[in-house]
Amino acid sequence: MKISQTSGIPIYKQIADAFRSDILAGKYGQGEYLPSIRELAKDLRISVITTMKAYEQLESEGLVTASQGKGFYVNAQDSEMLKEQHLRKVEDSLIAAIDAAKIAGMSNAELKMTLETLLKVET
Repeated sequence: MKISQTSGIPIYKQIADAFRSDILAGKYGQGEYLPSIRELAKDLRISVITTMKAYEQLESEGLVTASQGKGFYVNAQDSEMLKEQHLRKVEDSLIAAIDAAKIAGMSNAELKMTLETLLKVET
């Protein structure tokens, strides 16, 4: 996991976002434990409090559950919830792309053509 001190995104959020992506992508399965809070803090050279805040955010979203003395483990993921979260991520990315296109002065036709070209390249 890589975090950036200069990205402007709080470190706990970067950690939560990385784990969220990994969980939703299936890199962590149901019942699998995340790295311990202390272990992750040591590896990333950050505060234990920052790591705990990231894990608490994941817990509040229902992605993980705390187990006393054992750490945080991944909850079963509802396939409809996963699909909805991926759709939200796509929408957010497309909104960011539209905003960037406006700043660049691209027309809607140019933006659509760029998307179609990228879809052809990626498939």
